[in-house]
Amino acid sequence: MKHHPSDETLFRFASGSLESGPRIVVGVHVGGCTACAARISEFEAVGGALLSGIEPEEMGEDALDRLVARIEADSDSSGEAALRSRPTRADVGIRLPEALDGCGIGPWRWIGPGVRWSRVTIPEDASANVMLLKVAAGRRLPEHTHSGCEYTQVLKGSFYDARGRYGPGDLDEADDEIQHQPVVDETGECICLAALEGRMRLRGFFGRLVQPFIGG
Repeated sequence: MKHHPSDETLFRFASGSLESGPRIVVGVHVGGCTACAARISEFEAVGGALLSGIEPEEMGEDALDRLVARIEADSDSSGEAALRSRPTRADVGIRLPEALDGCGIGPWRWIGPGVRWSRVTIPEDASANVMLLKVAAGRRLPEHTHSGCEYTQVLKGSFYDARGRYGPGDLDEADDEIQHQPVVDETGECICLAALEGRMRLRGFFGRLVQPFIGG
């Protein structure tokens, strides 16, 4: 792996402040990257040290009962959601990461020659903008920028743009200052998991044509 989330993103992941969509994508990367997992442990240790220095507040007499009830309720709802929407599609082309267990995986939709996308729905956040992208070998994606950060984890194959090449396990983090046009390598198709904190802004005629399909 040559490309990783920024320290800011890893800190937000560790603190629980990263939005649910990007959190899924970053979680997939961290699950296979020992360097990023170690970095998150460092951030968690710092957070724990800061908490230990805070003067404790006295808890209410029913605090433990309310906590147990909340845990049981969350556990029941999470289990039901996982049974309802665990990814079972056989045409994805790869084994999906465990982080997607419990998520809904929509059908592949055509958005251009050699380019298909599938909506990923997160049970606890229906508004999260997460998708799988499958792009044929040698194909170019539309030139685009973003209204927020875009997080793209390569699951299979590879692509490149003016900033470098991204292979299996790499995470591309692109903010609203980056305008790029990814190109898939000729060696085979590329499958990625992507999440947007804002919206993708496509350029050119083809971009305007497919924009309604992906939102924005």
